[in-house]
Amino acid sequence: MTAEEKVDIIVRAAEEVKAEEISRIDLRGKTILADYFLLMNGRSNIQVRAIVDKIIEFMEEAGEHNVRLEGYVRAEWVLLDYGDVVVHVMQPEVREFYSLEEFWRNAPLLDKRG
Repeated sequence: MTAEEKVDIIVRAAEEVKAEEISRIDLRGKTILADYFLLMNGRSNIQVRAIVDKIIEFMEEAGEHNVRLEGYVRAEWVLLDYGDVVVHVMQPEVREFYSLEEFWRNAPLLDKRG
């Protein structure tokens, strides 16, 4: 599965459970960490977990079973690592504090969905 296909599946899953402020940062040629970072907000611990669960469900249905997951218990910032795509599901105040879009400001921000 290509990185772009993963991004599409992840965005659809996140939108299904009302993730907010979905951003895609193109990191190709900028770092070896990943090709894309996806950032999105969940308004509460419960919503963050629901977004993460839905992403995992959609990705497993697409045949992608290998995910590294960090932060699920606290659910303030959950990271899902699919190799070439890394997903950050954050509560708004955590996202604002860490400002990953600003940190990666030299990488193209491909889209941002409210």
